Amino acid sequence: MRCAGPHAPRTGAGAVQRPVSARCNNPCRPVRRGAGAGRILKPASTCICTWRGSQQRAHAIKPPRNGQVAHPVVHWKEVRPHAGGSRGGAVADVEVLVVGAGPVGLTAACALRRRGIGCRIVDRLPARQPYAKAVGIQPRTLEIWDRMGVVREVLAAAVPLRGQLLYVNGAQQARIELTLPPEVPYRFAALPQNDTERILEDVLVRGGGRVERGTELVGFEQDADEVRAELALPSGARERISAGYLLGCDGAHSIVRKALGFGFEGAALPEEYMLGDVEVDWELPPGYAVRSMHRRDGHTDDLLVCIPLPGRNRYRMSMLVPPELSRAQLPGDEGVLHGLEGGGPAPGLEHLQAVLDRLAPQPATASRLRWSSVFRIGHRLVDHYGAHRVFLAGDAAHIHPPTGAQGMNTGIQDACNLAWKVAMAVRSTASAQLLRSYDAERRPVGEEVVQRTVRHAAEGVQADPDDPSTVIRREAQLLVNYRGSPIVAPDRPPHQGPAPGDRAPDCGGLRFDLTAFPSRLFDLLRGQEHTVLLYADHPEQLVPYGELVASARSAAHGQLDAWVIVAPHTATDGLLLPVVRDALDEFRQRYGAAGGAGFVVRPDGYLGLRSSQVSGPELVSYLAATFRT
Repeated sequence: MRCAGPHAPRTGAGAVQRPVSARCNNPCRPVRRGAGAGRILKPASTCICTWRGSQQRAHAIKPPRNGQVAHPVVHWKEVRPHAGGSRGGAVADVEVLVVGAGPVGLTAACALRRRGIGCRIVDRLPARQPYAKAVGIQPRTLEIWDRMGVVREVLAAAVPLRGQLLYVNGAQQARIELTLPPEVPYRFAALPQNDTERILEDVLVRGGGRVERGTELVGFEQDADEVRAELALPSGARERISAGYLLGCDGAHSIVRKALGFGFEGAALPEEYMLGDVEVDWELPPGYAVRSMHRRDGHTDDLLVCIPLPGRNRYRMSMLVPPELSRAQLPGDEGVLHGLEGGGPAPGLEHLQAVLDRLAPQPATASRLRWSSVFRIGHRLVDHYGAHRVFLAGDAAHIHPPTGAQGMNTGIQDACNLAWKVAMAVRSTASAQLLRSYDAERRPVGEEVVQRTVRHAAEGVQADPDDPSTVIRREAQLLVNYRGSPIVAPDRPPHQGPAPGDRAPDCGGLRFDLTAFPSRLFDLLRGQEHTVLLYADHPEQLVPYGELVASARSAAHGQLDAWVIVAPHTATDGLLLPVVRDALDEFRQRYGAAGGAGFVVRPDGYLGLRSSQVSGPELVSYLAATFRT
């Protein structure tokens, strides 16, 4: 029997696949390898099969690569995903299991619960960490949290990031202003990661969820119908559960990634860094980050980066580690050197002050050290973002230098992209290729982020060849697109406005006939489903819209919202669809819309379809790529 594993070619258009029929007298005997967090369930021999009534599984163990654990791989045959990971009519214990309660896992859990999907979220740590690790929040992340109903709490707690002051060898080289076009509703922000996690966890609890802390994933296995996982509980007991899907949001040393056996290629940067959360008594403009470096012979040999945090003169400082704090000889986890390091003394206030004395743009004293640590930076990208019913997001899939605050924000976009697709699979409304589109859309984004941040870490953002406005919008993650995705329609002329696969931009000046105040387009997109936007500048164009929306809703199993946007003075008498007026002509201009145009906005805020003269068959054909027919 030849094994075809999770990344072997599959039949059909992205089909999820079922094990090939096989009969064998060998029992499938799971055994444990290793101890603690890294235990992985694996078969006891190289070819083990079981016969379970109408289901058959064929396992084969891939030869381990250097430093990797051999793992079970399943030979799959085509089957459609269905609700709750049920098997033989039985209901799984939980529809989705989320492993890891950092910002990525919490965003995924909140998004799932808002869609009515039952999920458990577990984290091996007994309590939330009180560290300001990832602090930069990009405008695109705030847009995502806006759709999730989280953004108000974040805006109340965060501080604005207005720009960056750049110094080289004591002289100011640049003052970079983080300006964005007026139609972008949110700006750059800074918030300690522990506060971000607190806010997201509060939202999760209000939605009826909770984080199960001190609960560790020990191992799992999956077949065409479910994921069977084993959890180590805080009491020391073990719990075996079945889940429809498993999301590995468990960081750079992900047990989920290791159990899948996916490669995590890359390397660690040679430098070690230290972090400190302190107050600095200088007189620099508020809201500006500071990047000061000493360069010799074209190379940076000393570095100071300060990011403003909530509070008076509070900063998260990062800098190179002095020799006495170096932990370069400490072993990494299977070669993955990334993140905070234990096992040695933490930097003291005197270490941070020494760097300030060398590199601060003006005399300054550091005080009130809240926490500090040594950390390493790696750059790695996983081979695949998922296999069948198990998916990776955040640092479990990609790690890279923190330049530009891309890591946490990229992971949150992973979670946003994945959650609505998993929710549809649980509801049995997903097409065969929908879950596969997660890898197709997000892995290229992760690859680009890894390459760009490594380049910026070496050369500086200011060395980017693109014009400053493009660089800033890219750093804000507003230029991420999914053009060419299997669930995005091809672009057709006229090529005006955002293309299919692009972020759906906001615009203002929309008015309801029953309100005295303007609304934003994003106000119409806060639902959990796909949204059809139909434009009209003449009453005759409205005639087919009712039937068009009805056919689209049927194709989407009812999971579709629709709005008609009309020119300011277009009569809408008798129309039974919700209408909003483009009072300031912003929608028409921004989207390049003419009468009869139609757009489909996905639940993650990206355009799936743009049509200059939309029709019912065109909408239904597009939706068939996403929804089960």
